[in-house]
Amino acid sequence: MSGFAITGLDPAPFVPLYGFSDAELAGLGVIRMPVDAKPGFPCRVSLEDAMPGDHVLLLNYEHLPLASPYRQRHAIFVRDGATEAARFENEVPEQLAIRTLSVRAYDANGMMTDADLTEGRDLPALIDRFFADPAVAWLHAHNAKRGCFAARIDRT
Repeated sequence: MSGFAITGLDPAPFVPLYGFSDAELAGLGVIRMPVDAKPGFPCRVSLEDAMPGDHVLLLNYEHLPLASPYRQRHAIFVRDGATEAARFENEVPEQLAIRTLSVRAYDANGMMTDADLTEGRDLPALIDRFFADPAVAWLHAHNAKRGCFAARIDRT
């Protein structure tokens, strides 16, 4: 089995938004939403689904900011107040394990080398398969249904 780490996003770019009013957020294209179900609102920082009663920020985020044809941005949720990026080594967080995922492999230049669909509970086998190729530098997992970025996966 390949050693891997699944990491949440650095919260630093989001922290200034936590104190903004709904009107200020709207001016930035960000929406604060109340959480009314679990699962349903996966925080990309904590890699946990937010709990009913919490609030999340729905915003557009550039998760592949490289000068590559695969440059990407999409909507994500961040739990209002999340301050610590999750890191899971050689394990799949529940948030990913319960979803169908689209996983994309990239080389060091940000070129996609492979992609496949998997159930989250089967993610380690796909990680092994992709990381068997020495040209693969990292992986991105996306929620297959809505297409949003879920997490980055690196070799350890």
